[in-house]
Amino acid sequence: AEAAKGMTAGVHGTTFGGNPLAMAVGNAVLDVVLEPGFLDEVQRKALLFRQGLAAIADEYPGVIESVRGSGLMLGLKCAVSNTELNAALRQQHLLAVPAGDNVIRLLPPLTVTDEEIREGLERIRAGAKHVAETASATAK
Repeated sequence: AEAAKGMTAGVHGTTFGGNPLAMAVGNAVLDVVLEPGFLDEVQRKALLFRQGLAAIADEYPGVIESVRGSGLMLGLKCAVSNTELNAALRQQHLLAVPAGDNVIRLLPPLTVTDEEIREGLERIRAGAKHVAETASATAK
């Protein structure tokens, strides 16, 4: 309620830009991100995720052409339609976003756990397997 008092008509030039609540949230995020070791842990998790994705791409080269990106902002360059793989990921209850030149964008939070990464990789593997099996059945 205290922060909301500052959000009155005409006091901000953008949607929520520069208001007291947005600034408090930004400061809270910085408090977490700037903790000693936090970004090192993000890089470790990113490596774990990237290696898992590379293994899936190796297992299903007819579905995933390559892994690209930096940190935890990664993409799967698809050998099939990205909308087809995205639909298979949704069937696995995994939200991803088709992007660019036939890519699936993956954006887990910086606070993702190792267990959540493993679970996500299993869902991606299952989605890739489904697409590969569907393509194989269609080709017959």
